[in-house]
Amino acid sequence: MKRVIVNYSKLTADILDLLIEKYPDGYDYTDIIKFQNSKSETISAVEVRTEDTIFLVKISNELEKAMEDYSDEDVFFDESDFDDF
Repeated sequence: MKRVIVNYSKLTADILDLLIEKYPDGYDYTDIIKFQNSKSETISAVEVRTEDTIFLVKISNELEKAMEDYSDEDVFFDESDFDDF
């Protein structure tokens, strides 16, 4: 299985879909994976998988905002949810 570390700047719509599907209410500290990269920097990421790839998506403020904005776009209202006035 291939492993890929993804930064926010390289985030695709497909990976964002996987994130929203796995973490519909956002991720928790228990979902965060921490590791050291080749430069001995500590990286925090969340994991999503496809059939052949494990993606570790680096956590950032931009990622959190993108997930919030993306999930807000998927909110649809049914007319029966509203009272007539």
